[in-house]
Order: sequence, then C-alpha cells, then structure tokens
Amino acid sequence: MKAKKRRTRPRDYRDGYQEGYRLGLCEAVKRLNSPEVAACRPFKLMYVPQGFEAIDTGIAEALRLLVSELVLSTPETMLEVAAREMPGAVLVMNGLHVFPENHLEQIDEIKKLGIPTAIWFADDPYFTEDTSVICLHYDHVFTHELGCVEFYRSLGAGSVHYLPLCVNPQMFYPRRTGPQHQFDIVFIGNAFRNRTALFDELAPYLKGKKVLIAGGFWERLSQFEELSPFIRSGFIPPEETANYYSGAKLVINIHRPWEGGQDNRNTFQLPSRSINPRTYEISACGTMQLTDIREDLGSYYRPGHDLETFASTEELKRKIDYYLKHEKERRKFALRGLQTTLRHHTFTARLPQLLNVITSQL
Repeated sequence: MKAKKRRTRPRDYRDGYQEGYRLGLCEAVKRLNSPEVAACRPFKLMYVPQGFEAIDTGIAEALRLLVSELVLSTPETMLEVAAREMPGAVLVMNGLHVFPENHLEQIDEIKKLGIPTAIWFADDPYFTEDTSVICLHYDHVFTHELGCVEFYRSLGAGSVHYLPLCVNPQMFYPRRTGPQHQFDIVFIGNAFRNRTALFDELAPYLKGKKVLIAGGFWERLSQFEELSPFIRSGFIPPEETANYYSGAKLVINIHRPWEGGQDNRNTFQLPSRSINPRTYEISACGTMQLTDIREDLGSYYRPGHDLETFASTEELKRKIDYYLKHEKERRKFALRGLQTTLRHHTFTARLPQLLNVITSQL
C-alpha cells in the first residue's frame, strides 16, 4: 500500500498564521499590562519640544493626562508664550540642535518673571560641550544619562535628577506589517564607528539572510559593496521605524560610542552608562532584541529574560543563529520585553517623577 504524502502548508500561509498568533499574544499582553495613569494634578505647564517626534509626541500626550493645562511653545517663542500664559513652570526638551542662539537669554528672562524652568537632556553625554553651559541656566536639570548627574552637580547646577527616557506606546506598538517591512534581522541607526566595525565583521555571515540596515552615513563601511543590498540610506521616520521593528524576527541594538570625534561633542569625555531610547522602542513593538551592554541595562530590563545581550561579534552571531531557529523562545523574549515596557517604561509612567520635582517647591 502506497504511503500517503504528508500535506504541507505553503510557507506564506504558515508565516501568516505565526504572525497572527504573535500579534494576538501581544494584544493580550497590552490589555493586561496597561500602566495606571497618575491622577491629573491642577497645574499649568508649558512644554517646549525639541523637534523629534518619537519623544515629543509621547511627552505631550502624557502631559495632557497628567496636568490640568498644557501650553505648547516653539523654541523661538518661549519667552513670548511664557509671558502671555504665565504657566506654573516651563519644561524644555533637550535645548539642543533646533534651539536658537538666544535660547538661554529667553530662559533667563522667563526666570525673571518668577516662572520655574526645567530641562530634560535626551542626548547625554554626547554634547557635554554644550550641556555644561546650558545646565546652569535652569532651575531643574533632568538627564537620561546616569553618568551626567554628578557632572552637572559639580558644575554648580542645584537640582539635578536622573530620569531615564522611555517610549510612546501609541507610536511604537506591535502591528501587522506587509512584506516590505519583514526581515530576519533589522538595525536602524546612524553609522557610528562601533556600528560600522561590527557590521564589517558581520558582512560574510549576513549573506543569504534577509537583513535591513537603515540610517545615515553607512557609506563609511569598509564592506559597503558587500552590504549595500541590505542598506536603506537616510532618516527613517518613527512610524516607519516601528513598522520595521514589528516586522522583524530580531532587532539589533548598538549604542552610540561616547568618546570624542567627528560624531560627538563630548568634550568632557564622560562615559555613557545608560540605555538608549531604542531599547524601549524595540521592546514596545513586541519584537526580540539583541543589545550590547550598558551598565544601567539591568535596572530596566532583565538580560536573558526580557532581551538578550552580546559582548562580541561571535556571541552575536551565535545568538542570531539560535533565535532565528527557535521561534517559540524568540516569542517569549519579545512578549516579556513588551510586558516590562508597558508596565514601567512609558511616558505616563515616567513623567510623574519629573512633575513631583517641579511642583514640590511651589
């Protein structure tokens, strides 16, 4: 008697089923782990965005839930808006890049109006040449970098606080993606030298895999010709970034180097100890990440539980091989990372700490 052939489902059907199953689990995690929003406090706050949507939108949306009145201003019109609205305090995001030359003059004049001022540095420690001056003009200084707290205090800043960055789960969340966003391995970010060194070493290994490397300056690669089929050059908007994260099997996270050079203004050569915003954003998309190690990582995620780490190219290759072949384990990491992020690392969870400081002396 002839043995019956085992029927197999087409790969696209299997992949579609697995993706639907993953998204269903992610939705369950979201429903069970939405953070409680702190009570709205009767307070009028003025917020000055830095011009980076992934952070600014999350902060503004959270503040609308946390304070009774939120006033938005541009960096150019801070003084004008503050004088007209007379808020209880002014919060500036970062104070770099898009801020005008008279930024600090405006802050000094706002303080003369009796309005407390606060700044949250999001690019520490990569611009200490600038932030070392800026910090002295504000009543309250918040930094996402643990290594900068004592530095600002040593300069004479009086109220300095460590406040890690986090994620906007309305922008970064698990979603269904099309084939154009589905890859085995994704990395998104600019080509700083530690990143190019790693991908130059990975070049032979990545052959035959479905890979996306996106961001600026990747022509710096020594192996650019070999890796060019994987590269999408230029800025990737946050919404598109979230699509790539959600469609990936694995996302690599490589922190920016803190040493001086063409890409940094870290004149004081402060080592970077804290994790970047992408750590939160990748996990918020319900995708497993492989990250290099920062000292403060274990304070926010559990390596070997919420995400995986690597300390060398060889270790990264071994872990990519393993987790691409072990889907169930990969999914467990992704779901645990999503759960931790939603419970503890959203703007609605983080910003009450900042508001407590700003309002405590009023």
